[in-house]
Amino acid sequence: MEKDFLDELNSEQRAAVMCTEGPVMIIAGAGSGKTRVLTYRVAQLMNNGVDAYRILSLTFTNKAAREMKERIINLIGHSARDLWMGTFHSTFARLLRREADKIGYPVNFTIYDTDDSKSLLKSIVKELGLNDAAYKASSLLGRISTLKTMLISPKEYFGDLQYMNEDRAARREHFGQIYETYNKRLYKAGAMDFDDILYHTNLLLRDNPAVLLKYQDQFRYIMVDEYQDTNFSQYMILRQLAARHQNICVVGDDAQSIYAFRGANIQNILNFQKHYPDTQVFKLEQNYRSTRNIVNAANQLISKNRDQLKKTVWTSNEEGERIKILRAFTDSEEGRQIAQAIFDSRISKQASNKEFAILYRTNAQSRPLEEALRKLNIPYRIYGGISFYQRKEIKDLMAYFRLTINPHDEEALRRVINYPQRGIGDTSLDKMIVAAGDNDVSLWTVMENIADFNLPLQSRAIEKVTEFITLIKSFTALLPTYNAHKLAEYIANTSGLMKELYNDRTPEGINRMENIQELLNGLKDFVEKADPEGQMPTLNLFMEDVALLTSEDINEDDERDADKVLLMTIHAAKGLEFNYVFIAGLEENLFPSQMAITTREELEEERRLFYVALTRAKKQASLSYSISRYRYGNSLSCEPSRFLEEIPQEFIENAVGYSPQEETYQSSFPKTPKVFNVAPPVMQSPLTKKKLVSLNKAPSTLPPVDNSHLAGLKAGMKVEHDRFGIGEVITMEGAYPNSKATVMFQNGEKKQLLLRFARLKILS
Repeated sequence: MEKDFLDELNSEQRAAVMCTEGPVMIIAGAGSGKTRVLTYRVAQLMNNGVDAYRILSLTFTNKAAREMKERIINLIGHSARDLWMGTFHSTFARLLRREADKIGYPVNFTIYDTDDSKSLLKSIVKELGLNDAAYKASSLLGRISTLKTMLISPKEYFGDLQYMNEDRAARREHFGQIYETYNKRLYKAGAMDFDDILYHTNLLLRDNPAVLLKYQDQFRYIMVDEYQDTNFSQYMILRQLAARHQNICVVGDDAQSIYAFRGANIQNILNFQKHYPDTQVFKLEQNYRSTRNIVNAANQLISKNRDQLKKTVWTSNEEGERIKILRAFTDSEEGRQIAQAIFDSRISKQASNKEFAILYRTNAQSRPLEEALRKLNIPYRIYGGISFYQRKEIKDLMAYFRLTINPHDEEALRRVINYPQRGIGDTSLDKMIVAAGDNDVSLWTVMENIADFNLPLQSRAIEKVTEFITLIKSFTALLPTYNAHKLAEYIANTSGLMKELYNDRTPEGINRMENIQELLNGLKDFVEKADPEGQMPTLNLFMEDVALLTSEDINEDDERDADKVLLMTIHAAKGLEFNYVFIAGLEENLFPSQMAITTREELEEERRLFYVALTRAKKQASLSYSISRYRYGNSLSCEPSRFLEEIPQEFIENAVGYSPQEETYQSSFPKTPKVFNVAPPVMQSPLTKKKLVSLNKAPSTLPPVDNSHLAGLKAGMKVEHDRFGIGEVITMEGAYPNSKATVMFQNGEKKQLLLRFARLKILS
């Protein structure tokens, strides 16, 4: 058995799999087969006699963990079921439920999603009498997430003037009070937000030496995928768990570290050898995914970054097509060009829709792309759009599920206490909420003991509250004996929710009813797929799975969407691959983003993001940009992205579409373009009055300009331009004919001009 799977690996992959002891770092280039290496390394450990429960394997998505586990079971047998394998959050939520009493939480604690957390924060802001415009829930949650990732508690926040001064400068001087109240309310509700799972795991291990020793002893071998995306909180958990045996293996690619905005710290992988001096390093440099042309272009691009672990990715695949550049005058024209290219390629290459992906830097870019695809009747879907689990009717029913498991869950309680309507109005609810706050207890505690609080409520309201309490308790009583599907059906019917939806015969109401049925189908599937020898598939197990779904798990394709072009942000494309990839909007201040070019580190992350986008392509990559784009309601002039210049000409096929001879655009992309196969023009440039090239026009190049007299141009010289007038050369870059001059003209305009094309006359 051992020989069979090891023979499937190349020499470097095999060496990485065989090296099981001590700290190991596997630098895995794009498309280099790292999932296979992770899978086989676990199998190798078990072949060496390591018990499955002593192996902790942390993956990028729950879906990846399930697939890896199934493959290991096929290799090793059913003993692999005992592996601790999953995402950081799913794995450590499981650990926290085992040790919940150590941190004062119930075993059945709820995990709040983003909407729950925002709702709670809005309530706190309102209760404190603060301006909700100054204290927006999304901003507050982002700040709290950052602090929890850095393991900063409210107490530590109040002890650090720097943090408080930052919030005063942002005009949210009451943030500390909100943060403290938010944490107390979570605790009172028996709930954790997403960041709390790792935050409390750190506290558990830090403050309970016996617990730390227990898990250090259990997890003798630790493997971490996508290590470049780990944050400080994750890093600290790993440091604590691996401290005893030092058998930690991390797999990642610094060139694909693109989640700094979520707290990811690229220094974790760059400094791994400093943290573990005995580290053995393996480099997976053979790309099995992309053509040579794409691999080599991506190598040249990422080589511009200073902070990186050196590697040379290569491939034995075919050379493949060169990268196409699509030029457009407007973002709408860009959408039409991309849609037309997909339409043509489906015919000429006999390709299906699902082989194509359109990637972009921001979600706002999807509108003109969607319009263009619709006009050509090309089926598509947005990957990363609204999740099935975020639909109102789904959240309503799942709120009942959450209350059944944890009746102290205040957000779930507020959501359904009067849905369907049962005579418990807002006035009654507000009085109970005030009583809960005054007595420092949960809302459920007040409702459960309503007679003891002597609230000024009408007898009918008290009666309805008591009926609701009895209803939820009846659901809870069935938790241990009913499987997830059976109990979910019972709750949906008994709560009155199904009847409420059934009575709504509008198209929207029918759709909501169908969504509820789809959720129940999912619960049935969950029950049927459960391990017959394991735990009974109860509702709380299902809810834990759902609470910890990543965006990648939620967007897992199904049969209905099997043959559609996918549109998504580049961040969402991480880990995916397609035969044909279009990367739209390669313009300065869009990609790279204007929010991320103030420091070298930010710009390098943007370049890594482009590298990730480019390496999603297997057969062909097309890059597009527009010279004008609607942003913030206005049509703005755009310049081609600097990243286009960083791909050498030898990897570029041609430039398709708008063919600017105005050097202010040409200067930012100094390649002589060829033009072919462009959709019919719909408008002229108001800036240059040059028509777009029409369909089927023969390939051509820009007319040559004899600018040899500019070879001696230097900073300080006076020049004259036939449009901008007289100006002075400020700086010069590069050697002629590829040199650029930055000129400040007397009309106040500063232009960067490529001398090969610039219509300049030297005055002095």
